[in-house]
Amino acid sequence: MEIILGIERLSRPFVNPVVTLGNFDGVHLGHRKIFARIKEEASRGNGEAVVMTFDPHPLKVLAPDRCPPLLTSFRKKMALIEASGIETVLCIPFTKAFSQMSPSVFVKEIMVDKVAVKKIIVGYNYHFGKNKEGNVETLRRLGKSLSVDVDVMDPWIVDGTVVSSSRIRTLIKAGDLETAAKLLGREFSVSGPVVEGAKRGRTLGFPTANVAMSDQVTPRSGVYAVEVLWNGLLFDGVANIGVNPTFRPDPSEGKAKVSFEVYILDFDRNIYGDEIEVSFKKRIRDEVRFGSTAELIDHIQSDVRWARENVFDKRTRDT
Repeated sequence: MEIILGIERLSRPFVNPVVTLGNFDGVHLGHRKIFARIKEEASRGNGEAVVMTFDPHPLKVLAPDRCPPLLTSFRKKMALIEASGIETVLCIPFTKAFSQMSPSVFVKEIMVDKVAVKKIIVGYNYHFGKNKEGNVETLRRLGKSLSVDVDVMDPWIVDGTVVSSSRIRTLIKAGDLETAAKLLGREFSVSGPVVEGAKRGRTLGFPTANVAMSDQVTPRSGVYAVEVLWNGLLFDGVANIGVNPTFRPDPSEGKAKVSFEVYILDFDRNIYGDEIEVSFKKRIRDEVRFGSTAELIDHIQSDVRWARENVFDKRTRDT
């Protein structure tokens, strides 16, 4: 897939481009329906399907305190867009100066003069331009005046729920990873380097990979059955997200740092510094403060057995 980082790096003319615009965080089922549509329209007109997106997230520039945690890193988003069959992405660096561009200037000077767009296809809730003054009706009006076709796609609905990035974030924060996966069209995953932690896991008999938290959305604290991708290899695992309350002498003292620890089953390798991707399969239980280390070990053993029997072994039986 060709990734063009900035309109100034557009060194070739697009071929009858059919373009969709958006942030596309998560690359969920609704986004993929739009991608399929621009591919279909581009093929019909012997043209090129182009996804135009922005980095970083606009709110990270305009209002960092209100910027939502992301569903995907930029690298993961590009990989998912490519997996959707898109061959060209035009990524516009989002800056404060760019945010001041009016809807009419954006469509005329960027979309028409520089991209030479033939058709634009967007989602039903698309907004653009300074202060989000532009919406789908604005885009239709500007398109008509500039001889650019504009199509707006209806929301995609799964089990009565409108698929949206904000709804998926809410589900993940609540720990409902299974419903989130239905809307994403894949299991939710996070990536990060393995860093040194408190190193308690090895003394408990369950050495864990401590994954550095990123700006991705964090699932609700608890224990999860997960799948771990490391160096192109997949492993089963059990992850804990939380504050390790059993080892906090006085839980009422201050706000504890949230950690993300993964026990990789049947695995004994030194992977400090390596990046792993953790996909969430199923929530097992809440994080609990136990009365002793022995009680904690018993529950971890129970978590591993449950994950094997209800997730990993079941997966093998179902295939």
